[in-house]
Amino acid sequence: MQAITHLSDAALIQLVEQHHEDAMSVLLHRHKNRFYTTAILLVKDRYLAEDIFQEACIKIIRSVRDGKYKHHDKFLAWALRITRNLCYDHLRAAKRGPKITMPDGQDIFATLVFANHEEPLPTSVEDREERLRRLIQQLPAEQREVVVLRMYADLSFKEIADLTNVSINTALGRMRYALLNLKKWSQSLETV
Repeated sequence: MQAITHLSDAALIQLVEQHHEDAMSVLLHRHKNRFYTTAILLVKDRYLAEDIFQEACIKIIRSVRDGKYKHHDKFLAWALRITRNLCYDHLRAAKRGPKITMPDGQDIFATLVFANHEEPLPTSVEDREERLRRLIQQLPAEQREVVVLRMYADLSFKEIADLTNVSINTALGRMRYALLNLKKWSQSLETV
């Protein structure tokens, strides 16, 4: 197991295709934070993100074993596309699905407020990172997706454009507007 941890993604994929169980474990472990972070920032629900993460891992394993993975693709971008698509499938299903209410009759998702302008200004690095995550959650979906894929999945704008099926200029524009929004919102929070 120790020797395969240093192999490239492509070498690990070849071992997975030969049904080497440890290789898939190493591959998924190597990128798990990016899959999970992408899911949680897109669906805004930790428990749903955990389910999507597990579903994505299963789908990735099956796809590689069934020969659906094309070696010319970059593994991380391909796997993130699977995770992203599962997130959007769940979000679409949630729009069609029933409302979940709490015992007091309030919609459970109405209680999931990600930014409260009455909160004190963040003082520690962890507080600032949490505040940034909350601001990112408020971005329009297309802008949020680009920010998540760039900041947390560390994809290039070309990879983001390919993954989201838009031009590189559109991806760059979405990032620009997202950054402008984040800057404006963070400044308005500081003046409160």
